[in-house]
Amino acid sequence: MSAIYARRMPRIAVLAASAALATATTLLTAPTAQAAMPTPISASTARTYLGQLTVQAEGSSSGYSREMFPHWITQSGACNTREVVLKRDGSNVQQDSACAATSGSWYSEYDGDTWTAASDVDIDHMVPLSEAWKSGASSWSTSQRQAFANDLTRPQLIAVTDNVNQSKGDQDPAEWMPPRTAYKCTYVRAWVQVKQYYGMTVDSAEKTALSSALSGC
Repeated sequence: MSAIYARRMPRIAVLAASAALATATTLLTAPTAQAAMPTPISASTARTYLGQLTVQAEGSSSGYSREMFPHWITQSGACNTREVVLKRDGSNVQQDSACAATSGSWYSEYDGDTWTAASDVDIDHMVPLSEAWKSGASSWSTSQRQAFANDLTRPQLIAVTDNVNQSKGDQDPAEWMPPRTAYKCTYVRAWVQVKQYYGMTVDSAEKTALSSALSGC
């Protein structure tokens, strides 16, 4: 804007133009923010927690079904837990009046892929529902299982590539780890934190795998 033109403009208009320019500059230079699941405990804390977990063989899957862990529940307005996590973990996510994600992009920490369709993204339970059932949740109340299945406070929910989530299934870290090596430390820290918080057990192979992974963190 030239100085001559600025002098001809009302003072309010000049101030507004300056503010708009400053905002535009900020938008151009600021990096695009992308949130993520809550940061897990440190590796040293995870090692301490792991030593405190009860080691025992996995329980029976008898009586288990996903319906035993009510999800996705309404979190606010029209938004359920899945849509909240899609918004949280994505970049430039737009939602419609029903809170469904209509556009955006999602970087999958498990495999390093980026997706632009919400239908290609699953919300993974860090500690799978079936694993939880066999690790103590079979004795929980329905309200406790609901809280676990929709936990936005602990590092229990994360948006990832759907087929990678499906390949994980209900396997524990002795059987499956994220194919993206750089994320394994975060993964096991989160796993231990969730198991410790909910008082779940670990089997011996699971504990060995977690201990080995944490030793390299």
